[in-house]
Amino acid sequence: MALTKVKKAEKVALLAKELEGSTSAIVGTFAKLTVAQDYSLRGVVRGAGGRYRVLKNKLAARASRGTGVEAALQGLKGVSSVAYTSGDPVALAKALSAWVKDNSEFTFKLGIVEGKVITVEEVGQLATMPGKEELYAKLLFLIQSPAQRLATVLNATGRDLAVVLNQGVEKEKFTGAAAPIAAAEEPPTPATEAAPVEAAVVEPQATVAEPVADATAEVLVAVEPEVVVEDPAPEAATEESAS
Repeated sequence: MALTKVKKAEKVALLAKELEGSTSAIVGTFAKLTVAQDYSLRGVVRGAGGRYRVLKNKLAARASRGTGVEAALQGLKGVSSVAYTSGDPVALAKALSAWVKDNSEFTFKLGIVEGKVITVEEVGQLATMPGKEELYAKLLFLIQSPAQRLATVLNATGRDLAVVLNQGVEKEKFTGAAAPIAAAEEPPTPATEAAPVEAAVVEPQATVAEPVADATAEVLVAVEPEVVVEDPAPEAATEESAS
């Protein structure tokens, strides 16, 4: 059943919208694919982050104009289909190559990656390259590896130093160096400096005590005249009784 102009225009517009953000595509051809094989192929492409379409060559040429995969969809002949993606082209190539090994009815025509058209052989080479996730993992490992190696070396150096010191202590290799250190510590504390301090403390106590004794003597001397004044009183009383 021939497509009307309206239907053709709708299909072109739909395919153009899908191809608009695509950066990579792999074009293939097939003969007598079963429904089960077609369903399996579409699932494989979806799993790799892409989409799959069976093409009408002239409509594909029109729909791809102005897109990143335009060069791969111009001038196609025969039965054609395309798997396209805006993600990782390596993942798409790996998935299709693995599926084609078990389904020989499908073969590649060409591919395109970031605007560069590639041959069938180059599609196979693309499938053997590491994907973006694998490259990111390797790059992360390379970035972290120097720091990990440095930490390992530093830890090993500390352990080795501790082992050497322990062995030296056990074999008493450090005893000779300890004596000069002990001898050097003795001079800062001479015993002769303590004597003047004691003398300075004791001497003021002796000089302060002497005035106290003198004051006591003066008090005693002052009391003696009172005793002398009391002595004549009995004598006067005796004289009065005698008269």
